[in-house]
Amino acid sequence: MTATAATTTAAPPAAAAASTSASAQRAPWALVLPALALFVAVLVVPLAMTVLLSFHNWGQYTGIEPVLVLKNWAEIWSDGYFLEMFVRTFRIAALATVLTALLGAPEAYILHRMRPPWKGLFLLVVLGPLLISVVARTLGWALLFGGENGVANKGLIALGLIDRPLPFMFTETGVVIALAHVMMPFMVLSVWAALQRLDPQIENAATSLGAGSLTVIGRIILPQIMPGILAGGIIVFSLSASAFATPAIIGGRRLKVASTLAYDEFLNTLNWPLGAAVAVLLLLAIVLIVVGSNALIERRYAEVFR
Repeated sequence: MTATAATTTAAPPAAAAASTSASAQRAPWALVLPALALFVAVLVVPLAMTVLLSFHNWGQYTGIEPVLVLKNWAEIWSDGYFLEMFVRTFRIAALATVLTALLGAPEAYILHRMRPPWKGLFLLVVLGPLLISVVARTLGWALLFGGENGVANKGLIALGLIDRPLPFMFTETGVVIALAHVMMPFMVLSVWAALQRLDPQIENAATSLGAGSLTVIGRIILPQIMPGILAGGIIVFSLSASAFATPAIIGGRRLKVASTLAYDEFLNTLNWPLGAAVAVLLLLAIVLIVVGSNALIERRYAEVFR
């Protein structure tokens, strides 16, 4: 009788513990659910609708037809015009990434070596462009380029670097320069974050042992900040390949890329299914490139630090 009563009195605490454990397991899902619902509503659903739209038929007189076809995708794969647009898009993105790496890495290192209050001031200068609209910054570059009589050409001629004006507007060179300026803060921040883990005493020790400046940079600094450069390169490349405002303003209608091509198909020719196919293909290409690059980088550094 006593044992039975003890068992009976012990059962409710066990049930309460099980209920508490179940509630604890459901709590993370309850906290994540609002963000997950927002993510699905503003990203997954529009992307799914865009993918579905890319398989619809379109006629000049009938508009969008509720018929699922592969016509738009076949047109993109068979027409060399679309291939040229995508090759140009990724070429411009790659050149902008290289330019930001060549200029942003030294800039981040100099920023890292500065002392307060100059470090905070110049960090604000680097991050300041992020507070300004991309359109405003690109329009500033359009004013600087400004054809043969632009400020850029006049300055280069005055310095004796060129003899005749260079074409910047409506060229890949102008788009790459403007994109590099727009994306520079992302590269600087990535490299600067990597530099925070760099111990300055290692540089001092190498210098005291007779290593020159180039040796210190090439053998000590560069290997340690390379993950930051690669991470910044992935960010800059993906943002540059999908950029719209800068190629549209600097490149104009003479120099189209994939994003401006999709825009024209949506709003000029009103061929929404073809524009959706271009946009989806651009997204897939960027995702594959970014994921593949990240996998190669992780494998490389896993082998190095094994």
